[in-house]
Amino acid sequence: MNRQLLEQTFSEDQVRYREGSFGQTLAYVPGHVVIERLNQAFESLWSFEITAHEIHQDEVIVIGRLSAEDITKTQFGSSKITRVRETGEMVSLADDLKAAATDAIKKAASLFGIGLHLYADKPVSQNSETGGRKGDGGESSHSGNGGNGNGRLTSKQHNFLLKLANERGISKKELNDQCVEIYGSVVDYLTRQDASAMIESMIAQ
Repeated sequence: MNRQLLEQTFSEDQVRYREGSFGQTLAYVPGHVVIERLNQAFESLWSFEITAHEIHQDEVIVIGRLSAEDITKTQFGSSKITRVRETGEMVSLADDLKAAATDAIKKAASLFGIGLHLYADKPVSQNSETGGRKGDGGESSHSGNGGNGNGRLTSKQHNFLLKLANERGISKKELNDQCVEIYGSVVDYLTRQDASAMIESMIAQ
């Protein structure tokens, strides 16, 4: 493992930007750039698999597992379902699932250190929730890119987030989209700290 290469910042021409929720501008790198970095750091000796997927009305969600040198990282990935505007028919579910898989591999790669500088405004730490050796029960939990190891959100936080969303006319899907964009995880799998930050942000709206 080339740790220095894994955590090396991406050049400006490799970084892309898009508009996110709450008026934020989000920085990201395309999937092929992350794959190239993985190939360089592990000399192509890595693997990725989708362990589960769900198809909802407007989005697909997958769980991806990235493994290299007996270390495994697991993360969620999601993508909106593309539909024909006039008829509402799905354009290509396979393409939507591939987009979700790319999202998952990028998030899992961030747990190896790839692209962490893009999340510099969020707390980042390497801990027991971000991976371990196979067979040791050390696979990462479904925490966001800025996971801080303080455990999954409480049922009280979860219910309060849904209540705030309902009061503001925000659907569960829209809430999930916002959580994924900001914290890298759907609302059900936010950490306690990320859930608190999300609650504060929604109350301030």
